[in-house]
Amino acid sequence: METTKTLKTEKPEKYDEKSLKGTIVSVGFVAAVIVVMWVAVFWIYMERV
Repeated sequence: METTKTLKTEKPEKYDEKSLKGTIVSVGFVAAVIVVMWVAVFWIYMERV
């Protein structure tokens, strides 16, 4: 019996641009929420000091 190994050299599929744009928007939104929270906490701290 002869065993033959076939190597698949297929190129990986490109990611969908809409998916990547959605990811960037989501990360930006989360970053904006974190920045707003830090500013709010800092403002409250400065008001009490």
